[in-house]
Amino acid sequence: MCPRRCHRGKWNRSPSRRESVVSLSAGSEQRSEASPEAGGKAKNLHSLTAAGFQVPEWAVLGTDVFAAFARRNGLEERLAKLLTGDGQNGEERTAAETAAEIAALITDAPPDEAVTDAVRRAYEHVGGGPVAVRSSGAEEDGAEHSFAGQFDSFLNVRGLDDVVAHVRRCWASGFSERSLRYRAQRGLALSATGVAVVVQRMVPAERSGVLFTVDPTTGATDRYLVSAVYGLGEGLVSGAVDADTVALDAVTGERLHTVVGEKRESYGAGAGPGCEVRPVAAAYREVLALSDEDLTRLHGLGVRVAEHYGTPQDIEWAIADGEVWILQSRPVTGPLAGPADRRAPASAGEPRGELRIWDNSNIIESFSGVVSPLTYSFAADTYAKVYESYARALAVPPAQLREVQEWTPHLLGYFHGRVYYNLLHWYRMVRLAPLYPLNRRVLERSLGVEENISDELAGTLHPFTPRPGLRGRVSRAYRTAVFARRFLTMRKSVDTFHRDFYRSYEVFDNVDHDALPGEETYRRFRRLQRELIEKWGPMQALDAAILLSVGLLALLTRRWLPDAPEWFVWAAAGPGEGLESAEPVWALAELGKRVAADDEVRALLERTPDDEVYQALRDGDHGEVLAAVDAYIAAYGYRSPDELKLEVPDLHEDPAGLFTLLRGALPGSGAAPRRSEDADSYLAERLRGPRRWVYEIVRRKARASLADRERLRFCRTRAFGAAKRMLRAMGRDLARSGAIEAWDDVFLLRLEEVHGAYEGMIAHTELTDLVAVRRARLAADAALHAPSRFTTHGAPYWSGNLERAGWSATAARTGARELHGTPSCPGVAEGLAVVTDAPRDIGGGILLAYRTDPGWVTALPSASALVIERGSPLTHVAVVARELGIPTVVQVRNVTTEIRSGTRLRVDGAAGTVTVLADPPADTTPTS
Repeated sequence: MCPRRCHRGKWNRSPSRRESVVSLSAGSEQRSEASPEAGGKAKNLHSLTAAGFQVPEWAVLGTDVFAAFARRNGLEERLAKLLTGDGQNGEERTAAETAAEIAALITDAPPDEAVTDAVRRAYEHVGGGPVAVRSSGAEEDGAEHSFAGQFDSFLNVRGLDDVVAHVRRCWASGFSERSLRYRAQRGLALSATGVAVVVQRMVPAERSGVLFTVDPTTGATDRYLVSAVYGLGEGLVSGAVDADTVALDAVTGERLHTVVGEKRESYGAGAGPGCEVRPVAAAYREVLALSDEDLTRLHGLGVRVAEHYGTPQDIEWAIADGEVWILQSRPVTGPLAGPADRRAPASAGEPRGELRIWDNSNIIESFSGVVSPLTYSFAADTYAKVYESYARALAVPPAQLREVQEWTPHLLGYFHGRVYYNLLHWYRMVRLAPLYPLNRRVLERSLGVEENISDELAGTLHPFTPRPGLRGRVSRAYRTAVFARRFLTMRKSVDTFHRDFYRSYEVFDNVDHDALPGEETYRRFRRLQRELIEKWGPMQALDAAILLSVGLLALLTRRWLPDAPEWFVWAAAGPGEGLESAEPVWALAELGKRVAADDEVRALLERTPDDEVYQALRDGDHGEVLAAVDAYIAAYGYRSPDELKLEVPDLHEDPAGLFTLLRGALPGSGAAPRRSEDADSYLAERLRGPRRWVYEIVRRKARASLADRERLRFCRTRAFGAAKRMLRAMGRDLARSGAIEAWDDVFLLRLEEVHGAYEGMIAHTELTDLVAVRRARLAADAALHAPSRFTTHGAPYWSGNLERAGWSATAARTGARELHGTPSCPGVAEGLAVVTDAPRDIGGGILLAYRTDPGWVTALPSASALVIERGSPLTHVAVVARELGIPTVVQVRNVTTEIRSGTRLRVDGAAGTVTVLADPPADTTPTS
């Protein structure tokens, strides 16, 4: 294949009239920028065309065409009822049910002669042949709402019949589940107006891409960003092709930074609708798809388009037969938007400096709420050491390793006592392994981030400066080979690590550190860091293996099982029976049976406060039950709520929390564990032959990788538990020596200050003052409502960054009756909501939590359903909930703000919906 020379044959040039608005109400073609029936996409195309930009011929079927179609098929009243949420018998409907019924109504209704004639006129206006059929919503591509990815577009559609069919599919997408959710999340009204549809001549592109007239890496307005691929831009937009990325000076167009993507494939027109994927010859992969002349023309185009609109633009372009075409342009929405004038300096109120995105997705499972300075600094130090070790394990050369060491210490951030991912660094980490376009998509799903970053921004993120030429290709090939070896031998590596970990762990376990001199405990702590924590780096290849195997499984599912429900991939990848992290659940159930068999002990448990049960068992001479409790604590005492927070005692130190959960484990106390819907039966009905064989190979790798991750999480918890016991002993030692006033003041120090106290590297007389200041500050921080995600520019704590982030004292309710999240485990449950920030007996109700951590697994058997505001389908509790068959929905935005305890809910784990059936009594307040 020769991408630069294909499509050299002449093709019909644009006629003098490049645009047309086809309107049934007018009975003729119109050309009006103000036409509200045209939608946002068409409005922007009109603006570009009228200004003389090179835009392929296009026509738009206004929303009045859809209105006529709906009216003549008797759909108007039915659409209105469906959009109000009423079902056939007055029952409330989910967004998925509404979308499915509307799609069936539209696709089943026949187009009449007038509608077909309108489509014919639009198709003829653009010259016939292959066209793109694109939705154009009323608010789409506007300055406030982009609606990016919410509506459908179809490429390479040929023939009137196919164009009519795809116009109807665009109409249906105006009411798709994702667009209905998009509107609900942003408070936009639902309307039966529908969307307009643009029909546009397909440009036989040799090269395509996106031009950003602002740098998304920093938000700076002094540079543009160009991404380019061979063929059509679908490969870039979908993330399937690793594109070239070039940064240009906004004023001069000078090339500032260049990254040559792999570009292994190109997308072109096939025989039918859609795209045909073709391999790109090696010689073309290794060079930029764009020439210097192309970049000069694109820079000039970006300047003119940005000046025309007066705001930064996201421009989709294509080059064909020497011409640069604008396919569409939209304003840059969100925090990256800058001033219109690229040449003017930023005003005093505008954010400037390096862009950072802070997100608490997933990390909140480990470090919830306000976290002590010692916990944060210990975690940040651990992450830095582990991921530097991971880079070494992937054979990153020394010069590039030094660049990695610049960002690994900053993987986590600390704001008002809360821990956040410094998100862009995690994309850099993922790029250490091959197949970045696929892995970053799975990273976003596994972390459970609310919003994915743009392809343009993702393309600029590298763990180190890529080497050009032959040396760079050899280095990448070697790292790929190293990763492939680790990927293929991962199970053996995990087994070896597991064995060696427990051999070393025995040295630190069951030691009375308080009986040792403080300096000896400190030396043992440093040894634990070296022998247990810093050696963890190579095991991070397991996370990369999970991203890759689950990503491939999701890709095969989309291609071979396109109708599979959203929860299916997570169920198919589930580790299966014998999951080590579910052991505490089954052990607690057995303990519950033992307690239930003794009426006297059961009565004692039910009437005695949690913090007095252990002593009551001892005083009542219930030796056998007490021995069973001690055995549980010995085996799983390190598994407790907030187990990675150093300031929180585990069950060894405070067993009271165990008895809270034990009440819920008594037979008949709540919902019994049950197995989830069998993914095997779903596969058996729908996938056979060689495809099933390939699917199972990938599935086995994904399941094994997830099972191994759960094994390593047990190891991680034990390592943190050992560190917790040592640091508590050091706190008591520092208090005895007078360095701090109380032993637990040690949690208000940072790790480097604890090191300094023992190494003679700190002004020790200042420690008590530091503790007092931090205690007061954390108390004030605890009253703040923390945003789940925010951005900063420049120095994160200053220049108004945190004020813009949305920290506030309270969070307001909107009164939403249906909330949407990510399906994690199928099943439907109805019951009373129990909103809690700590695991406890739910009594068969529906457990709602802002976040969970591994210590919550023992609360799951007493819940009929699980709803989590922050997290993902791959968080620890979600994995265990699937194994127990508990309907689960995660990433339900604002659910703990909107829903109060006592609210009657219906949770649909397959649809990802949480529906309010009845409000709680007026005097019900949230339970914690």
